[in-house]
Amino acid sequence: MRKFFALSSVALAALLAAPAAGAEVERAPARVVAVESRAAPFEDRLVLRGRTEADRRVEVRAQIAGLVVSEPLRAGAMVRAGDPLCALDPGERPAALAEAEATLRQAELDFEAAVRLSERGFAAETEALTREARREAARAQVNRAEIDMARLTMTAPFDGVLETDTAELGALLQPGAVCAELVALDPIALVGFASERAVDRLAPGQPVTARLSSGATVKGAIRFVARVADAETRTFRVEAAAPNPDLAVRDGVTAEIVVSLPPRDAHFLPQSALTLDRDGRLGLRLAEDGRARFQPVAIISDARDGVWLDGLPEVATVIVVGQEFVDDGRAVTVELIEQAPPP
Repeated sequence: MRKFFALSSVALAALLAAPAAGAEVERAPARVVAVESRAAPFEDRLVLRGRTEADRRVEVRAQIAGLVVSEPLRAGAMVRAGDPLCALDPGERPAALAEAEATLRQAELDFEAAVRLSERGFAAETEALTREARREAARAQVNRAEIDMARLTMTAPFDGVLETDTAELGALLQPGAVCAELVALDPIALVGFASERAVDRLAPGQPVTARLSSGATVKGAIRFVARVADAETRTFRVEAAAPNPDLAVRDGVTAEIVVSLPPRDAHFLPQSALTLDRDGRLGLRLAEDGRARFQPVAIISDARDGVWLDGLPEVATVIVVGQEFVDDGRAVTVELIEQAPPP
């Protein structure tokens, strides 16, 4: 009997010492290699694809009909605001102006006489009012004649370069006919298009650098960010202006516009450290208190030796070797190595 009790005690002790059915056995810590990453200032930037555009462009058109009596200026000529571009034959317009001025002088005399007679009681007050109306009509006729005379000469509205020859000598221009096309290239406009996700990071005044397909590089600043998206592309027009005093940059050149954004803190890590969780999210494996933890991150920018990442705390122990073989909560033994400095 004593032997039975002794055996039973041993069996019970063994049973209690054994793990319960289905219980998970703690695995040995996994050996991983990690770096202690610290956030560093990242000079953020945004790249827009676009083109150069003339700062101003206009077709100078005739407002009245007439024969061109001026020698044409050739395309490429530099003009200043106010310089004459096309002059039309005045025809009978000077005579019409002289007639209108004479009529106005007579109307003024008639009005003054009517006022004096009305004051003395020799004429009705309505007569003076009628003479006044005639005087104002004559004054309006003079004004119209003067405007027609001024429209005989078409001038440059701003400093620029002629993109076309001016109208040929002897050509008959009708109202609306083109005298010349004028463009202003200083400053040169840099036009790009920002996505819905990027547009909120842009604002007037931010510096830009544009690399042109011609190989030239120009610097400027944003002057306009559209508030209405293009109906087809769902992108927003962004305009910058860059000095172009020698007019070396032409209109319509393909440009890569790099916008310098305010610096922000980010982590620079090797791209090989990135991994995916079971839901397909991009992130890193961190070592915290001896255990692995997945941390989602976003790629800000990539470089030759690594990537800039957002979404990490100020200081993080990032697993760079072995992250693919540990899950959340897995015990890890960390070997720290020195982190390469950011570029």
